[in-house]
Amino acid sequence: MTTTISPSRKTNEAVRPAKQPLRDRLVRLQRRIPIVQLALLVLVCAYGLATLPGFGSWMSIKSILILGALVGMAALGQSIVVLIGGIDLGVAGYIVAGALMVTQFATLNNVPFGVAFLLATAGAAVLGGTVGYLCHRFRIHSIIVTFAMGSVALGLAQLQVAGAYGGGAPVWLTQMTSPVMGTLGLPIPPLVLVWAVVIVLAALFLHRTAAGRRLLATGANPRAAELVHIRTRRVWVLAFAFSAVASVVAGVFLAGFAGNVDVTMGNPYLFESLAAVIIGGTVFGGPGDYSRTVVGVLLLTVLTTVLVGQGLTGADKQILYGLIILAAMAVYGRERRLRDQV
Repeated sequence: MTTTISPSRKTNEAVRPAKQPLRDRLVRLQRRIPIVQLALLVLVCAYGLATLPGFGSWMSIKSILILGALVGMAALGQSIVVLIGGIDLGVAGYIVAGALMVTQFATLNNVPFGVAFLLATAGAAVLGGTVGYLCHRFRIHSIIVTFAMGSVALGLAQLQVAGAYGGGAPVWLTQMTSPVMGTLGLPIPPLVLVWAVVIVLAALFLHRTAAGRRLLATGANPRAAELVHIRTRRVWVLAFAFSAVASVVAGVFLAGFAGNVDVTMGNPYLFESLAAVIIGGTVFGGPGDYSRTVVGVLLLTVLTTVLVGQGLTGADKQILYGLIILAAMAVYGRERRLRDQV
Protein backbone atom coordinates (compact mmCIF):
# COMPACT_ATOMS: atom_id res chain seq x y z
CA MET A 1 0.00 0.00 0.00
CA THR A 2 1.48 3.34 -1.08
CA THR A 3 1.29 6.36 1.22
CA THR A 4 1.08 9.72 -0.47
CA ILE A 5 2.30 12.95 1.16
CA SER A 6 0.24 16.01 0.48
CA PRO A 7 1.99 19.10 -0.94
CA SER A 8 0.98 21.13 2.13
CA ARG A 9 2.69 18.65 4.44
CA LYS A 10 5.86 18.77 2.35
CA THR A 11 5.80 22.55 2.52
CA ASN A 12 5.38 22.55 6.31
CA GLU A 13 8.29 20.15 6.75
CA ALA A 14 10.48 22.25 4.47
CA VAL A 15 9.90 25.50 6.32
CA ARG A 16 10.12 23.96 9.81
CA PRO A 17 13.31 25.33 11.41
CA ALA A 18 15.98 22.84 12.30
CA LYS A 19 16.53 22.26 15.99
CA GLN A 20 19.59 24.10 17.19
CA PRO A 21 22.34 22.07 18.87
CA LEU A 22 22.81 22.59 22.59
CA ARG A 23 26.21 24.20 22.02
CA ASP A 24 24.74 26.88 19.74
CA ARG A 25 21.98 27.64 22.22
CA LEU A 26 24.51 28.00 25.04
CA VAL A 27 26.65 30.32 22.92
CA ARG A 28 23.64 32.50 22.13
CA LEU A 29 22.72 32.61 25.81
CA GLN A 30 26.30 33.51 26.77
CA ARG A 31 26.14 36.45 24.37
CA ARG A 32 23.15 37.81 26.29
CA ILE A 33 24.20 36.88 29.83
CA PRO A 34 27.79 36.31 31.08
CA ILE A 35 26.95 32.87 32.46
CA VAL A 36 30.53 31.58 32.43
CA GLN A 37 31.82 34.62 34.33
CA LEU A 38 29.02 34.38 36.90
CA ALA A 39 29.70 30.68 37.38
CA LEU A 40 33.40 31.38 37.91
CA LEU A 41 32.52 34.12 40.41
CA VAL A 42 30.40 31.67 42.41
CA LEU A 43 33.18 29.05 42.34
CA VAL A 44 35.85 31.50 43.48
CA CYS A 45 33.58 32.74 46.29
CA ALA A 46 32.90 29.18 47.39
CA TYR A 47 36.61 28.41 47.41
CA GLY A 48 37.31 31.53 49.47
CA LEU A 49 34.61 30.64 51.98
CA ALA A 50 36.02 27.11 52.32
CA THR A 51 39.69 28.06 52.68
CA LEU A 52 39.90 31.56 54.19
CA PRO A 53 38.61 32.25 57.71
CA GLY A 54 36.47 35.37 57.86
CA PHE A 55 36.13 35.61 54.08
CA GLY A 56 32.34 35.65 54.32
CA SER A 57 32.11 38.23 57.11
CA TRP A 58 30.23 41.45 56.41
CA MET A 59 33.40 43.51 56.93
CA SER A 60 35.24 41.37 54.38
CA ILE A 61 32.39 41.71 51.90
CA LYS A 62 32.34 45.51 52.31
CA SER A 63 36.09 45.68 51.78
CA ILE A 64 35.80 43.61 48.59
CA LEU A 65 32.99 45.83 47.32
CA ILE A 66 35.04 48.98 47.97
CA LEU A 67 38.02 47.55 46.10
CA GLY A 68 35.67 46.54 43.31
CA ALA A 69 34.11 50.00 43.22
CA LEU A 70 37.52 51.61 42.74
CA VAL A 71 38.34 49.29 39.85
CA GLY A 72 34.81 49.67 38.50
CA MET A 73 35.05 53.46 38.41
CA ALA A 74 38.33 53.20 36.50
CA ALA A 75 36.80 50.62 34.15
CA LEU A 76 33.73 52.74 33.39
CA GLY A 77 35.45 54.95 30.83
CA GLN A 78 37.53 52.03 29.58
CA SER A 79 34.30 50.14 28.79
CA ILE A 80 32.92 53.04 26.75
CA VAL A 81 36.16 53.37 24.79
CA VAL A 82 36.42 49.63 24.14
CA LEU A 83 32.82 49.57 22.88
CA ILE A 84 33.74 51.93 20.05
CA GLY A 85 36.85 49.90 19.18
CA GLY A 86 39.51 51.84 21.08
CA ILE A 87 41.59 51.42 24.20
CA ASP A 88 42.67 53.95 26.83
CA LEU A 89 46.18 53.52 28.22
CA GLY A 90 46.07 56.96 29.81
CA VAL A 91 43.96 55.75 32.74
CA ALA A 92 46.91 55.58 35.15
CA GLY A 93 48.04 59.12 34.35
CA TYR A 94 44.57 60.59 34.74
CA ILE A 95 44.08 58.78 38.05
CA VAL A 96 47.24 60.23 39.58
CA ALA A 97 46.51 63.66 38.11
CA GLY A 98 43.03 63.71 39.63
CA ALA A 99 44.34 62.58 43.00
CA LEU A 100 47.07 65.23 42.97
CA MET A 101 44.68 68.03 42.08
CA VAL A 102 42.25 67.41 44.96
CA THR A 103 44.98 66.79 47.53
CA GLN A 104 48.34 68.49 47.00
CA PHE A 105 47.16 71.22 44.62
CA ALA A 106 44.20 72.14 46.83
CA THR A 107 46.45 72.21 49.91
CA LEU A 108 49.27 74.26 48.42
CA ASN A 109 47.01 76.86 46.82
CA ASN A 110 44.32 76.89 49.51
CA VAL A 111 41.75 76.02 46.84
CA PRO A 112 38.38 74.47 47.77
CA PHE A 113 37.90 70.84 46.85
CA GLY A 114 35.13 71.66 44.37
CA VAL A 115 37.30 74.10 42.42
CA ALA A 116 40.22 71.68 42.27
CA PHE A 117 37.89 68.90 41.15
CA LEU A 118 36.37 71.03 38.39
CA LEU A 119 39.83 72.02 37.14
CA ALA A 120 40.90 68.38 37.07
CA THR A 121 37.81 67.14 35.23
CA ALA A 122 37.81 70.03 32.75
CA GLY A 123 41.47 69.48 31.92
CA ALA A 124 40.94 65.73 31.56
CA ALA A 125 37.94 66.28 29.26
CA VAL A 126 40.03 68.51 26.98
CA LEU A 127 42.93 66.05 26.85
CA GLY A 128 40.67 63.05 26.35
CA GLY A 129 38.61 64.78 23.69
CA THR A 130 41.82 65.69 21.86
CA VAL A 131 42.77 62.02 21.86
CA GLY A 132 39.45 61.04 20.34
CA TYR A 133 39.74 63.68 17.64
CA LEU A 134 43.32 62.77 16.68
CA CYS A 135 42.63 59.05 16.59
CA HIS A 136 39.55 59.43 14.41
CA ARG A 137 40.84 62.22 12.16
CA PHE A 138 44.24 60.71 11.39
CA ARG A 139 43.37 57.03 11.88
CA ILE A 140 45.99 56.64 14.62
CA HIS A 141 45.65 53.69 16.97
CA SER A 142 44.44 54.84 20.34
CA ILE A 143 47.11 52.84 22.20
CA ILE A 144 49.77 55.29 21.05
CA VAL A 145 47.89 58.53 21.63
CA THR A 146 46.31 57.61 24.96
CA PHE A 147 49.60 56.45 26.44
CA ALA A 148 51.20 59.76 25.46
CA MET A 149 48.27 61.85 26.69
CA GLY A 150 48.22 60.06 30.02
CA SER A 151 51.85 61.09 30.50
CA VAL A 152 50.94 64.66 29.53
CA ALA A 153 48.13 64.73 32.11
CA LEU A 154 50.44 63.45 34.82
CA GLY A 155 53.15 65.93 33.87
CA LEU A 156 50.74 68.88 33.93
CA ALA A 157 49.49 67.87 37.37
CA GLN A 158 53.05 67.54 38.66
CA LEU A 159 53.86 71.02 37.40
CA GLN A 160 50.93 72.41 39.40
CA VAL A 161 52.26 70.90 42.63
CA ALA A 162 55.98 71.36 41.88
CA GLY A 163 56.54 67.61 42.08
CA ALA A 164 55.33 67.33 45.69
CA TYR A 165 53.11 64.47 46.90
CA GLY A 166 52.52 65.31 50.56
CA GLY A 167 48.91 66.51 50.49
CA GLY A 168 46.24 64.41 52.17
CA ALA A 169 42.63 63.81 51.16
CA PRO A 170 39.77 65.59 52.95
CA VAL A 171 38.32 63.74 55.92
CA TRP A 172 34.88 63.37 54.33
CA LEU A 173 36.46 61.79 51.23
CA THR A 174 38.35 59.31 53.38
CA GLN A 175 35.13 58.43 55.16
CA MET A 176 33.35 57.84 51.84
CA THR A 177 35.82 55.10 50.96
CA SER A 178 36.01 53.52 54.40
CA PRO A 179 34.43 50.08 54.94
CA VAL A 180 33.39 51.00 58.48
CA MET A 181 31.18 53.89 57.39
CA GLY A 182 27.49 53.63 56.60
CA THR A 183 25.11 55.61 54.43
CA LEU A 184 21.82 57.08 55.65
CA GLY A 185 21.64 54.54 58.43
CA LEU A 186 22.43 51.62 56.14
CA PRO A 187 25.56 49.50 56.83
CA ILE A 188 26.80 50.11 53.29
CA PRO A 189 29.86 52.28 52.53
CA PRO A 190 29.03 55.45 50.56
CA LEU A 191 31.37 54.53 47.71
CA VAL A 192 29.54 51.26 47.14
CA LEU A 193 26.22 53.07 46.81
CA VAL A 194 27.82 55.59 44.44
CA TRP A 195 29.04 52.71 42.30
CA ALA A 196 25.58 51.13 42.32
CA VAL A 197 24.08 54.38 41.03
CA VAL A 198 26.76 54.56 38.34
CA ILE A 199 25.95 51.00 37.22
CA VAL A 200 22.26 51.86 36.81
CA LEU A 201 22.97 55.12 34.99
CA ALA A 202 25.43 53.43 32.62
CA ALA A 203 22.89 50.74 31.75
CA LEU A 204 20.19 53.33 31.11
CA PHE A 205 22.53 55.41 28.97
CA LEU A 206 23.70 52.57 26.75
CA HIS A 207 20.33 50.89 26.22
CA ARG A 208 17.68 53.57 26.77
CA THR A 209 19.08 56.71 25.15
CA ALA A 210 19.74 57.75 21.57
CA ALA A 211 23.30 58.74 22.45
CA GLY A 212 23.99 55.28 23.84
CA ARG A 213 22.60 53.60 20.74
CA ARG A 214 24.75 55.85 18.55
CA LEU A 215 27.80 54.83 20.56
CA LEU A 216 27.02 51.12 20.17
CA ALA A 217 26.34 51.58 16.46
CA THR A 218 29.66 53.37 15.99
CA GLY A 219 31.52 50.49 17.58
CA ALA A 220 29.59 47.82 15.68
CA ASN A 221 30.06 49.28 12.21
CA PRO A 222 31.51 52.80 11.80
CA ARG A 223 30.80 52.97 8.06
CA ALA A 224 27.19 51.92 8.49
CA ALA A 225 26.84 54.41 11.36
CA GLU A 226 28.04 57.24 9.13
CA LEU A 227 25.59 56.20 6.42
CA VAL A 228 22.73 56.75 8.87
CA HIS A 229 24.15 60.19 9.73
CA ILE A 230 25.81 59.35 13.03
CA ARG A 231 28.74 61.69 13.60
CA THR A 232 31.27 59.05 14.53
CA ARG A 233 34.03 61.60 15.13
CA ARG A 234 31.93 63.32 17.76
CA VAL A 235 31.26 59.93 19.35
CA TRP A 236 35.00 59.26 19.54
CA VAL A 237 35.73 62.69 21.02
CA LEU A 238 33.05 62.39 23.68
CA ALA A 239 33.92 58.77 24.50
CA PHE A 240 37.58 59.49 25.18
CA ALA A 241 36.73 62.70 27.03
CA PHE A 242 34.37 60.74 29.25
CA SER A 243 37.00 58.05 29.85
CA ALA A 244 39.49 60.67 31.00
CA VAL A 245 36.96 62.28 33.35
CA ALA A 246 35.92 58.89 34.76
CA SER A 247 39.58 58.10 35.46
CA VAL A 248 39.99 61.41 37.29
CA VAL A 249 36.95 60.60 39.43
CA ALA A 250 38.45 57.19 40.17
CA GLY A 251 41.67 58.93 41.19
CA VAL A 252 39.78 61.21 43.58
CA PHE A 253 38.16 58.24 45.31
CA LEU A 254 41.48 56.39 45.35
CA ALA A 255 43.12 59.35 47.06
CA GLY A 256 40.51 59.13 49.80
CA PHE A 257 40.97 55.37 50.09
CA ALA A 258 44.78 55.46 50.20
CA GLY A 259 45.03 58.61 52.31
CA ASN A 260 47.93 59.96 50.25
CA VAL A 261 49.09 60.09 46.64
CA ASP A 262 51.93 58.23 44.99
CA VAL A 263 53.11 58.58 41.41
CA THR A 264 52.57 54.85 40.81
CA MET A 265 49.15 54.53 42.47
CA GLY A 266 47.32 54.46 39.13
CA ASN A 267 49.40 51.73 37.48
CA PRO A 268 47.51 48.69 38.86
CA TYR A 269 44.17 50.20 37.85
CA LEU A 270 45.22 50.57 34.22
CA PHE A 271 45.72 46.83 33.87
CA GLU A 272 42.84 45.82 36.12
CA SER A 273 40.33 48.09 34.38
CA LEU A 274 41.22 46.66 30.98
CA ALA A 275 41.26 43.12 32.35
CA ALA A 276 37.81 43.60 33.91
CA VAL A 277 36.37 44.82 30.60
CA ILE A 278 37.78 41.89 28.64
CA ILE A 279 37.00 39.26 31.26
CA GLY A 280 33.46 40.57 31.50
CA GLY A 281 32.99 39.85 27.82
CA THR A 282 33.02 43.30 26.21
CA VAL A 283 35.08 42.99 23.03
CA PHE A 284 36.69 45.70 20.95
CA GLY A 285 34.12 47.35 18.73
CA GLY A 286 31.67 44.56 19.40
CA PRO A 287 28.90 43.53 21.78
CA GLY A 288 29.00 44.24 25.48
CA ASP A 289 28.05 46.80 28.08
CA TYR A 290 29.08 48.08 31.50
CA SER A 291 27.06 45.44 33.34
CA ARG A 292 29.39 42.81 31.89
CA THR A 293 32.34 44.88 33.06
CA VAL A 294 30.85 44.91 36.56
CA VAL A 295 30.80 41.11 36.55
CA GLY A 296 34.42 41.14 35.40
CA VAL A 297 35.33 43.60 38.16
CA LEU A 298 33.74 41.45 40.85
CA LEU A 299 35.36 38.29 39.53
CA LEU A 300 38.76 39.96 39.36
CA THR A 301 38.45 41.52 42.82
CA VAL A 302 37.29 38.35 44.55
CA LEU A 303 39.96 36.32 42.77
CA THR A 304 42.64 38.79 43.84
CA THR A 305 41.43 38.68 47.44
CA VAL A 306 41.52 34.88 47.48
CA LEU A 307 44.98 34.79 45.89
CA VAL A 308 46.37 37.24 48.43
CA GLY A 309 44.84 35.17 51.21
CA GLN A 310 46.56 32.09 49.80
CA GLY A 311 49.92 33.87 49.85
CA LEU A 312 50.39 34.56 46.16
CA THR A 313 52.68 37.45 45.23
CA GLY A 314 52.05 40.38 42.93
CA ALA A 315 54.00 38.64 40.16
CA ASP A 316 51.80 35.57 40.47
CA LYS A 317 48.70 37.73 40.16
CA GLN A 318 50.01 39.45 37.03
CA ILE A 319 50.72 36.09 35.40
CA LEU A 320 47.24 34.83 36.25
CA TYR A 321 45.60 38.03 34.97
CA GLY A 322 47.47 37.66 31.70
CA LEU A 323 46.40 34.05 31.29
CA ILE A 324 42.77 34.96 32.02
CA ILE A 325 42.85 37.75 29.42
CA LEU A 326 44.39 35.44 26.82
CA ALA A 327 41.72 32.83 27.49
CA ALA A 328 38.92 35.39 27.29
CA MET A 329 40.22 36.85 24.04
CA ALA A 330 40.63 33.36 22.59
CA VAL A 331 36.97 32.63 23.29
CA TYR A 332 35.47 35.93 22.16
CA GLY A 333 37.91 36.36 19.31
CA ARG A 334 36.45 33.27 17.62
CA GLU A 335 33.05 34.92 17.21
CA ARG A 336 32.12 36.80 14.08
CA ARG A 337 32.48 40.52 14.50
CA LEU A 338 29.16 42.34 14.58
CA ARG A 339 30.27 44.61 11.75
CA ASP A 340 30.75 41.51 9.56
CA GLN A 341 27.17 40.44 10.25
CA VAL A 342 25.58 43.75 9.29
